[in-house]
Amino acid sequence: MAIEILVDTNVYIDLMKYGRDPVSILGEWVGSSELVTCGMVRLEVLRGLKNPRVRQRISSFMDIMINIRTDAAFWPDATDLAWQLDRQGKVIPGADIIIAACALRTSAAVLTFDAHFRAIDGLRVIAPPAEWFS
Repeated sequence: MAIEILVDTNVYIDLMKYGRDPVSILGEWVGSSELVTCGMVRLEVLRGLKNPRVRQRISSFMDIMINIRTDAAFWPDATDLAWQLDRQGKVIPGADIIIAACALRTSAAVLTFDAHFRAIDGLRVIAPPAEWFS
């Protein structure tokens, strides 16, 4: 069974800052794993893109990924996760809570630079390869 990997927003943004094409890089890297996404990552990535062609390319790439649904049952889980983390003194931005809750929902790992995700028990976190950003 292939591992599912949810690519965090910062990976897309940083790849583009380094002049790299996230679609090519992630497509070549994924191997036998499956890339997944969620509405929050899609919103964060696509809202900031100025070039319509780049926006369409990344949007189409996300369209072929598994999309983790945020139905009515999701929101109490995300809220409980935020509440529990807050009680532990781990105050994490809401967007990151939503991304983490999506990953936990399907047991996906999160590909990210963001240290917030490492504070969440049970969440698998993968650091992007350094060579992508050199």
